[in-house]
Amino acid sequence: MAVRVVTDQVSVETAVVSRRGIAGTIARGLTANRKAMAGLVLFGLFLVVAILAPVIAPYDPHALQFGQMVQPSGAHLLGTTGTGQDIFSQLVFGTRESLLIALAAGLGATVISVVVGVSAAYMGGLWDHILNLFTDVFLVLPTLPLMIIVGTYLNNRGLLVLVAVIVITGWSYGARQLRSQALSLRNREFLEAARARGERSLYIIVFEVLPNMTSLIVAIFFGAALYAVLAAAGLQFIGLGDPNSLSWGTMLYWAQANGALLAGSPVWVLAPGFCIAALGAAFALINYAFDEISNPALRPVRRRK
Repeated sequence: MAVRVVTDQVSVETAVVSRRGIAGTIARGLTANRKAMAGLVLFGLFLVVAILAPVIAPYDPHALQFGQMVQPSGAHLLGTTGTGQDIFSQLVFGTRESLLIALAAGLGATVISVVVGVSAAYMGGLWDHILNLFTDVFLVLPTLPLMIIVGTYLNNRGLLVLVAVIVITGWSYGARQLRSQALSLRNREFLEAARARGERSLYIIVFEVLPNMTSLIVAIFFGAALYAVLAAAGLQFIGLGDPNSLSWGTMLYWAQANGALLAGSPVWVLAPGFCIAALGAAFALINYAFDEISNPALRPVRRRK
């Protein structure tokens, strides 16, 4: 009788989860996770700033109409640069490009990770060996020197080139994780049933395998976005980005080139550095939350009241 009650309870829970769907399950997991909520609030704040930049910024970020190295005041909340531009306005408008680089590079790296990792695990055989070798090569390559070499020898140092360099160097780790997860799903009963129905491999991967890896894919995306934030800031700081663009990395580049710390303007360095750290922390917190959602072993043990 007890076994029947437990079985009925499990059936009811399974039905509730299936009715809720994957999106509902993830949303419930995020709202119940403090790390996820803190990360989402931070990310939402930067997103609002990026959208409302013309409204929030008091001046044109490119205007050379103020004194050089003016200290923070009511007229200039963070002071001015060495060329007379308002630092706060640059910081606000720089949120757009920095956020765009993070999301675009994170999405590109995730797409390549999914294609390579899941395809290698599902197809197996020679394809698995080739794609796995391809992934291992990019895993062992030193990332920072590779980015510097690629960025130096490319004539065009625009936004697309910067995103492409980050994607090329940032997809392999996620591909390895997805391959391991897909290998554990390859011989499950629901996939065998799909093969027995005569479904094509592409259909099985898209509609059967990937929905069961949603939380891991999202976690890989935020991990790649975190990597993109730090990599883009590093490349732009050493001058491998477009110095005429407006982002937090280029703000650091010009601050270093004008000797902001020695000239008594530490805010010019600290403000974009703090924003880079805050955005990276937002992606990291959301990533940790998705790790806990996808892996119950990582969830903290809660005491019963």
